[in-house]
Amino acid sequence: MSFVEYGDTIKDGDTAIVFLGHESMFPVKVQHGTVTQTKYGVIRHSTDLIGKKYGSKVTCSKGGWVFILHPTPELWTMNLPHRTQILYSTDISIITMMLELKPGSIVCESGTGSGSLSHALIRTVAPTGHLYTVEFHQQRAEKAREEFREHGVEHLVTVTNQDVCKNGFGVSNIADAVFLDIPSPWEAIGHAKSALKAEGGRICSFSPCIEQVQRTCLAMEEYGFTEINTLEILLRVYNVRTISLQIPDLGKAAEDNSSPGFDSSNPSNQGSPCANLQQGTVQFKSGVPLREMVGHTGYLTFATKS
Repeated sequence: MSFVEYGDTIKDGDTAIVFLGHESMFPVKVQHGTVTQTKYGVIRHSTDLIGKKYGSKVTCSKGGWVFILHPTPELWTMNLPHRTQILYSTDISIITMMLELKPGSIVCESGTGSGSLSHALIRTVAPTGHLYTVEFHQQRAEKAREEFREHGVEHLVTVTNQDVCKNGFGVSNIADAVFLDIPSPWEAIGHAKSALKAEGGRICSFSPCIEQVQRTCLAMEEYGFTEINTLEILLRVYNVRTISLQIPDLGKAAEDNSSPGFDSSNPSNQGSPCANLQQGTVQFKSGVPLREMVGHTGYLTFATKS
């Protein structure tokens, strides 16, 4: 099993996603002789998972059923164990595009955190690219190495435990892009410039506060970066609902309904406004925004090494 290469069958040691519904899923490490409890009953790894195809519908001990999905960076972002606050797909998508990442790209990242963005970066630069990720916290760095190894991507990533603001990324003049998600990114701009290739490399800094953005932009200007641009992504979700509205009686249309040429039993007339007037209401699909939605997550500042 690998997060960058699809496998057909579930094997012992794989990480799989147990899908109970769009709002209910969780990761599980498949192990021979192990069982997993769900609200629909027990899943026995030896008989219910190992050897089955990914995407299979598995019946639990209580008669309910779940789907077993192959892991992807998107699914992992929704289900990973949180060691820090993470980036979600909304910000990740614009980051990978604005940094102009592609297979073969070399990327430097700090900090690794829970590995949400890291998995997406690895999938984007595979199979010939590489991610150099730096994490200040030793235990988080060790856990990230363990996860990358379990997910079959350890050959595409190098995890370093050090302070990027003091010691940099450990590489020089090879990176196509640098991403910073640290409390004081302005202190790492110089090291980011050193890690980037000679010219044209891209940098992105994620910060929740505008004061951090201001200091970071000043540091970017000081180190000669150009095309400095800051934006934020706000996701607005709509629920599609069927709405019934009463149609006003406009008089003349009602008279047309009873005209000699109108046949209400004709199927072609069932959807006409005249037919709806007899019912008094009309139903249609409408997009309704949620009453509460996720607001500001952070500012994304992009720049280019000139």
